[in-house]
Amino acid sequence: MADARLITPAALQAALHDGGELALLDVREDGEFGEDHLLFATPLPYSRLELGIGSLVPRKSVRIILCDDGRSGIAQRAANRLAALGYTDLFLLDGGTHGWKAAGYGLFKGVNVPSKLFGEMVEHAYNTPRITAQDLVNMRESGEDFALFDGRPVHEHHKMTIPGSTCCPNAELPYRIASMVKNPKTKIIVNCAGRTRSILGAQTLINFGVSNPVYALENGTQGWYLSDLQLEYGSALQYPATVDAAQLPAQQEAAHALINRFNIRVVGAAEVAQWLKEPDRTTYLCDVRTPEEFAAGSITGAQHTPGGQLIQATDQWAGVRNARIVLIDGGDMVRAPVVASWLLQLGCDACVLDGGVNAKLEGVKPAAPVLPNLPTISANELKTLVDHQACTVIDVGPSMNYRKAHVPGSRWSIRSRIATDAKAAKLPVVLVAAEADIARLAATELADADIRDVRLLEGGITGWIKAGHSTAASTDIPADRECIDYLFFVHDRHAGNREAMKQYLAWETGLMAQLGEQDKSVFRLPVH
Repeated sequence: MADARLITPAALQAALHDGGELALLDVREDGEFGEDHLLFATPLPYSRLELGIGSLVPRKSVRIILCDDGRSGIAQRAANRLAALGYTDLFLLDGGTHGWKAAGYGLFKGVNVPSKLFGEMVEHAYNTPRITAQDLVNMRESGEDFALFDGRPVHEHHKMTIPGSTCCPNAELPYRIASMVKNPKTKIIVNCAGRTRSILGAQTLINFGVSNPVYALENGTQGWYLSDLQLEYGSALQYPATVDAAQLPAQQEAAHALINRFNIRVVGAAEVAQWLKEPDRTTYLCDVRTPEEFAAGSITGAQHTPGGQLIQATDQWAGVRNARIVLIDGGDMVRAPVVASWLLQLGCDACVLDGGVNAKLEGVKPAAPVLPNLPTISANELKTLVDHQACTVIDVGPSMNYRKAHVPGSRWSIRSRIATDAKAAKLPVVLVAAEADIARLAATELADADIRDVRLLEGGITGWIKAGHSTAASTDIPADRECIDYLFFVHDRHAGNREAMKQYLAWETGLMAQLGEQDKSVFRLPVH
């Protein structure tokens, strides 16, 4: 068992504000985390702990505080796994979330809460202009000159958007807007699914000095839908692949003004190379360009962190508070300064790499986790075993996927529960998962419980279907309370659930009322 020390809620609250590096990891599953968690906790579900820890927390000597509900013991199990990987400074939050609440500290619902909270604070601090769904309808009907942009990534835009909206993720807006909007009098409206990226996208353009009138669409696609207006599904409208080179000097001048306004540090490759060698500081390399640009090549060791998403979900890529974040763009020095201006206001230690991807810099890729090898079984072989009731089939993929389609007779489980669920199982145990590594991690729990005859279905449920075998479905198995990997109120709003949409929007607008003064001091927004 790992020698993880207990830390009291009061000591953790002090540590969060002592200026030192710290990784506060909530190792419960996504649905549990989303129901109640500490404000600055980073979600890293135990079901994929070893898969995410290397990039989230690359330095093994950093302070790590592990959090669960205080009753499940998952934090201790995670500590044991991390100690085996070489992490040395491990703590457990005494009492977990229950102990934190009992000590008088607040818990937050939802995901990416610091960034969502930040969006609400930005609107308040900057008085970001906004229009309602009905305002936009009126503009259309009156023939006003406007351009509508969706500040989310392409896949989210494609899923649903406001009719006629062009996808241009927020960090790309300042870089590409001059290529898309030629008339300085054209009104620019930015939408997202809810509030945060609408606000940040609009304010990004305003801060960048765009001369056009700019507005956030209040409540995004959800506000549109709740106004009984039709959404568009499958839109392929998106930003141009190239920018107008004639506009680049003006964009670079605007970006330089941002650098001066927000005191953004521009660092050279030699200095960053030295940072990467420091044993007592964490440095993240973050490439903020588009997926296409990143796929064409980047600096070794850089994560692909699309700029708008890095602001929207910082905890997805940087798990260590007070670490350095070095931002990388294409060398034009437009997008990285834009992202840096927001990360600094979010309370991060962010800077810009001079020369972007053209800088002569070599980072370090996190080592791939060493996972157990599992013997595989074909779909046809499994079908024979299932027909003869000669095995136990456990699906360890997402619970919602299990509800849609699973191997008949299989049960759903997850890493934290699988050893209990597999007690008295008929061997062999066959694991089903779209991600083989998720099954391999679950298998470590079975091995610890001395269940050794474990196999992996080749190709998961897709392989089963391709082999011509039928699947079963269940609308309520596992029961909602068992779906600890799924946060219903966040996801159901995308399925047209009006009540979920209302609940989500009320949650977003209510975040500021939950913020304590000490935690508020982390953010560095202008005061008017």
